[in-house]
Amino acid sequence: MLRHGMRAGVARWLLERVPTPRRTPFTLGYLAVVGATTTFAGLAHPELVQRLQEASSSDGHNLLQHPLRALVLSGFWVAGDAWVPYLWGFAFTLAPLERKVGSARAAMVFAIGHVVATLLSQGVVITAVETGRMAPEAMDHLDIGVSYGVLACLGAVAGLLSWRGRLLALGGAGLMIAEQIASDKDVVTAVGHPAAVLTGVALWRWLRRAERRPPRPRPAAAKAPGAVPAHGAARVRAAR
Repeated sequence: MLRHGMRAGVARWLLERVPTPRRTPFTLGYLAVVGATTTFAGLAHPELVQRLQEASSSDGHNLLQHPLRALVLSGFWVAGDAWVPYLWGFAFTLAPLERKVGSARAAMVFAIGHVVATLLSQGVVITAVETGRMAPEAMDHLDIGVSYGVLACLGAVAGLLSWRGRLLALGGAGLMIAEQIASDKDVVTAVGHPAAVLTGVALWRWLRRAERRPPRPRPAAAKAPGAVPAHGAARVRAAR
């Protein structure tokens, strides 16, 4: 019975954390959109895909000319042709955050992280081009993907964990970012990814106040008007 109870407890714990349309609608909805654009990118004509991605890119030129379009549409593509890694990324960052603080706040964290990291990283590129430290072509480098939003959610959900879980999450994020910076040597990655994680960390206090708590027990049913409590009725009869 003990072994059965332990197995049932582990299974229940796992099932409670599996994303479902009821518990994590934003996570699954966003995954569906990203999966659709990834499938389209793999099946459509390469020139068409390139034109659409360039129009959606949040590179320096697009940000200066079409900021809203660039910030919104750049988050609907993945950088590359593989979708499965982002499935796991969403499952371990956005989904648990949505379960804890709700869909609206999780969506806000994702959006804030995407926007802040994009503006900071591309701001560095624009400044470097204006000062002659980088070639003008850097303003046109394709900049699409959901990594900023995912990393912001990782930084945010770390604040809702125990101190051990927090160290594990932030330490893993730090090692991953360090490896990317060392291997890619890309300014946008070197600025954007740490900025996204720190944006999530900056939202800890707001999210802790909004963290979901168990529902309060319902109050006892109100008594009908004019009803007399039983002990009161007994006193009335005794007085008579």
